[in-house]
Amino acid sequence: MQATAPLKADLRSTDYYRLPWTINDNILGWLEPTKRCNLYCEGCYSRNDKKSDKSLEQVRSDLQVFTRLRNMDGISIAGGDPLVHPQIVDIVRMVTGEFGMKCILNTNGLALTEALARDLAAAGLHGFTFHIDSSQGRPGWKDKNELELCELRLHYAKLCQKLGLSAAFNSTVFPHTVQHVPALMDWARDHIDVVHGMVFILFRTMRTDQYDYFANGARINADELVYYDQDKNPRELEAREIVARIRQSEPCYDPCAYLGGTKDPNTFKWLLAGRLGRPGKTYGYVGRRYMEIVQTASHLLTGKYLAYSSPKLLSLGQLTSLPFLPFDEGTRRAMKEFARDVVRAPWKARRMYFQSVVIIQPIDVMADGEANMCDGCPDMTVHNGELHWSCRLDERLRWGCNIHAVPKCQAAEALVAAPTRRRAKAPHLKPVTEP
Repeated sequence: MQATAPLKADLRSTDYYRLPWTINDNILGWLEPTKRCNLYCEGCYSRNDKKSDKSLEQVRSDLQVFTRLRNMDGISIAGGDPLVHPQIVDIVRMVTGEFGMKCILNTNGLALTEALARDLAAAGLHGFTFHIDSSQGRPGWKDKNELELCELRLHYAKLCQKLGLSAAFNSTVFPHTVQHVPALMDWARDHIDVVHGMVFILFRTMRTDQYDYFANGARINADELVYYDQDKNPRELEAREIVARIRQSEPCYDPCAYLGGTKDPNTFKWLLAGRLGRPGKTYGYVGRRYMEIVQTASHLLTGKYLAYSSPKLLSLGQLTSLPFLPFDEGTRRAMKEFARDVVRAPWKARRMYFQSVVIIQPIDVMADGEANMCDGCPDMTVHNGELHWSCRLDERLRWGCNIHAVPKCQAAEALVAAPTRRRAKAPHLKPVTEP
């Protein structure tokens, strides 16, 4: 029997707001104070290095590079897992105090205690983004599926609520777990008062059946990279498929903004939606004008695009949405549904919350081997005093350069025999020699 093709939503980029972020004017910087980690995540591109902790001076140097090369609203501290760094509280204090930026910690949460969370909050931390999914083999949670892990997610969300911190959750999506995305969206809706964001990161796959990979002119073994395994992940996922699956359970779901690809503008590399609702009910999703006004106004008034809003502001959705009613259709629909809800039961107190939903589609390899990156990616990091895509930092650390793909149909002998002609057609490729 022939396999059924995955359902994909018919999305047009012209229907959504193209986020104005660029490499040097963005919402965030991606700071990595350590590569150490206390948990293995399937497909993680960050190599676990036990001797990689940076000193405070090295961290300060990275932040100085960021502020010199990039205008931004906040810093995401990642790794590795940043909570294993012995001076993580001092690093947060440096980001918020010395450099005056919002600070978000990206963590698996294993090393987080309430005492440490309090210290981080006192140092000025804005919130956490917890990476929790079934691929981790997490102690005490092994063999749990995505839905069973929601108990753990809720534990961290309530801890953040207790301390006045924002709480968002990352989940890597695989072909065998994509079925759980709609239920995770339902869970996020049911806890919209404490869950401020959901991020679905689609698994990244090296297509070694279609391409050979090269670094510094020599062929490399793709199995040196943890995300090469196409046997476990036989097909690549697209943001369009995730949208289609979410709409099966919540037809009103609609994104409002996106980032395109560097090579293919028709791809949705970052796809952002803004949900308005209360626990157990979605009123609707904001439209493109909402996000356009927010980003434009923020840049006009503060000189920076907006990265994160406070949990208190997100809990005032009915008030913060009012200014957008004349301009944004999605907001009007949500407010009408909110008003109907109030009329049905006026004796019940109502509060409408805002919750962000992001779908991230990783690197695509084009037919000619070119890498289709996120155009204006927020997750740029510092390496050797320069900005680089954090998702390709492992290539820099391993080979000193970004690797590139060459279609298998393009014979290696032809590549070596005609370097001049090849450079004229594809100047990004170097002459290739066998290792």
